[in-house]
Amino acid sequence: MLTICWSPKGGSGVSVVAAALALDRAGAGEETLLVDLDGDQPGILGLGRSGAGVADWLASVEVPVDALAALEQPVGERLRVLERGRADLTAPDPDRLDLLAGVLASSSRTVVVDAGGTAARAWWRTVEARVVVVLRPCYLATRRLLAGGGLPPGAVLVVIEEGGRVLRAGDVASAVDTGRVLRLPWDPAVARAVDAGLLAARMPRSMRRVGERLGSAAPGSR
Repeated sequence: MLTICWSPKGGSGVSVVAAALALDRAGAGEETLLVDLDGDQPGILGLGRSGAGVADWLASVEVPVDALAALEQPVGERLRVLERGRADLTAPDPDRLDLLAGVLASSSRTVVVDAGGTAARAWWRTVEARVVVVLRPCYLATRRLLAGGGLPPGAVLVVIEEGGRVLRAGDVASAVDTGRVLRLPWDPAVARAVDAGLLAARMPRSMRRVGERLGSAAPGSR
């Protein structure tokens, strides 16, 4: 399965949700690939300094698909990460990006894409994929999502619930007209694990089994 994670607004927690999902699936025994188009996964997972990655492959139109495997970094027994790399991803070659989408969608592994601000957000239009949109209960983020066309068909909305917000998860779900919602609490233990690069070693309780919980986020679960 190919899962594309993104948000209309930065700072919403997309990279952490993508990492937690990939770690969860690998921990469940699935061979998993986490594709980092945003650039934060090495820090989150404690991989150290980032090297060449998928952006460099996208920028090198003559490099074959087989070269992608050499760019993967192992994280534990069943998880590998395809880092962002150094090349500019502002305007990648669209044919090259489509090729990458096809390769990932046809993989026998579980593939999680941290899409960042790239055109990979729209891969669901051309390949079979599950879309996960991450938001905080923020008026500006919700407004930006609606201005961009709203949720893709069948997408799961993940709301990072924070104390002190006027909006609640149910308000955001109603605004974007969806019942496919997963509520995750804002958890300082997650922030500490991410800051220390230890999410892979110390998954906080609030983020465990996120893959199973995403799968059960069904209509009527607001």
